[in-house]
Amino acid sequence: MKVTFLLGSKTDIEFTEQIQKLLEEYSVPSEIIVASAHKVPEKVYEIMEKLNADPQPQVVITVVGMSNGLAGVAAAGLVHPVINCPPYATLEEYMVDIHSCLRYPSEVPSMTVLSPKNAALAAIRILGEGDSGLKEKMAARIAKVKSQY
Repeated sequence: MKVTFLLGSKTDIEFTEQIQKLLEEYSVPSEIIVASAHKVPEKVYEIMEKLNADPQPQVVITVVGMSNGLAGVAAAGLVHPVINCPPYATLEEYMVDIHSCLRYPSEVPSMTVLSPKNAALAAIRILGEGDSGLKEKMAARIAKVKSQY
């Protein structure tokens, strides 16, 4: 089981580390790969072939600002779930960039989650469907949150 991060740029690494930190709390291994769908599409296709050949359960989280072609390409070609978690520094940047993460053609199922924490939790829940220990840890987290209200 693992989470693979596909980033459009090295500038997205710091944002991605926020997601990675929560995955580490649940002992979910992850890997960061930088490959722009616009600048090196051949590299992206090569990465997708390797990921599709990997038999372990996994979730792919794309972290891309501006024009997010990477999540769409990944969702169109991967057999694994794709979560899109776009980084943004300002509300203006968010308003301009978010639309490239929300509208995809049919047969391109990418989920968009804006919060890095929630992206990690979504990936953990997806992986927990095939891992009872992980599912139990998530159930305990949910119970803890509920007990605070």
